[in-house]
Amino acid sequence: MRIITARLVLRPFSSGDADRIRSIVQSGVRFLPPGTPAKVSGIAQWLKTGVHELYRSGRGVHLAMADADDRVIGAISLFKTSWGAGTTEVGYGVHPLYRGRGFAPEAVRGLVDWVFATTELRRVDLTANLDNLASLRVAQKAGFTWEGVLRDAAVEDDGPHDLVIFGLLRGDSRVPFETLPRTELRTQRLLLRPLAEADVTDLAATGADPLTQAETGLPRGYTAADARAFIGAAERSRTRGHGIAFAVAELAGGRFAANVDLRDADWINRTVEVGYMTAPWARGKGYAGEAVLAVARWLFVTQGFGRLQLRAAVSNVASQRVAEKAGFVREGVVRNALHGRDLVVYSLIPADLS
Repeated sequence: MRIITARLVLRPFSSGDADRIRSIVQSGVRFLPPGTPAKVSGIAQWLKTGVHELYRSGRGVHLAMADADDRVIGAISLFKTSWGAGTTEVGYGVHPLYRGRGFAPEAVRGLVDWVFATTELRRVDLTANLDNLASLRVAQKAGFTWEGVLRDAAVEDDGPHDLVIFGLLRGDSRVPFETLPRTELRTQRLLLRPLAEADVTDLAATGADPLTQAETGLPRGYTAADARAFIGAAERSRTRGHGIAFAVAELAGGRFAANVDLRDADWINRTVEVGYMTAPWARGKGYAGEAVLAVARWLFVTQGFGRLQLRAAVSNVASQRVAEKAGFVREGVVRNALHGRDLVVYSLIPADLS
């Protein structure tokens, strides 16, 4: 069994991998299949028989991801194979030094192509921890469909984790759905960049500010845990094509000034909604409007969107001023739209910026 992709060869582990596996085991990095020996004394026997037991059982296979120099840089497996039901599951791991280069989705696509071309299996499952953003991106890039979340379904050293179940059926297009790319935008005074762990403290302070609490639907008593959860949820939302979130920082000094997030993206009609909140220490400087306009131009010019919607509470006069100064057009009021409160609806279209 030998599967060739653009940069990888997926092949059985062999005795010729002994030195490489020994160095991996000694380094303590974890990405090899379950059952890999923890001590180097067991490597020879594992390569001879242990790693091949899954294949002999008829329930799957463990394969090495080898690069152009035939160096093992990862592993990929099929397991839980049910020939009667026509299903199997794929799992993978990549050496830490080789992550972030797209090897995992390339290997998954290659193995899935082989499954559907050479077997009668009809479905491939893939599971990933809800907080493992890298694995969620791999599944999306490989064309899998997000099907649901199993709560506390995976137990690891730090406790239980929610598990996302992805599926790919024979006949699926395997074309990744559209997402807004992680990027940076600059204005005269601001840098818009992806939210990061370093933003938790400032984001929490902004969310807990009395004015923010009064004018938004954020959880009361907003904490660092809420901010951290928002950052993770925002990236998961981006991975699923629903939107994206930016941290807004001052170019002079780099301090967090606001966040801008896009949500409810409609890729058929190319519309999306924007929301924002400004840090208490950055209010009154026009940062929110400046950031929103930068996002709007990016959406219209490079992402092909045709409408950006903004909603603000009727009582939130400051937010309405931001929208109007940025050139948004007031369209009306939706009643009881946010915890029983009326919201003013604004929109911006490419013609408004010409």
